Amino acid sequence: MIKVSETAKKKVIELMTDDGFDAAQHFVRVGVKSGGCSGLSYDLKFDKEELEGDKVFEDNGVKIIVDKKSFLYLIGTTLEYSGGLNGSGFVFNNPNANRTCGCGESFSL
Repeated sequence: MIKVSETAKKKVIELMTDDGFDAAQHFVRVGVKSGGCSGLSYDLKFDKEELEGDKVFEDNGVKIIVDKKSFLYLIGTTLEYSGGLNGSGFVFNNPNANRTCGCGESFSL
């Protein structure tokens, strides 16, 4: 399961609305792809469709879709949002990551 913090929930709903998505019906698609300075990077986008093999979760009022391959890397992850002085953006608190880079967008196992 992937959890969503309260601050991430508020930002997701705001951004989904701005992009013409309905947070009550549509999804946040979270994935992992090759690349980044640590070997793997996170991918986050909005989606209206569930594909075959997707895992679907709902936490804190946010519907999340993860493809089967990415799910193995993301089990137990919490999606958070940081709006501090060091920049703002979504942050993945992934207990499976052994190493992360300074930008926080890539990791390795």
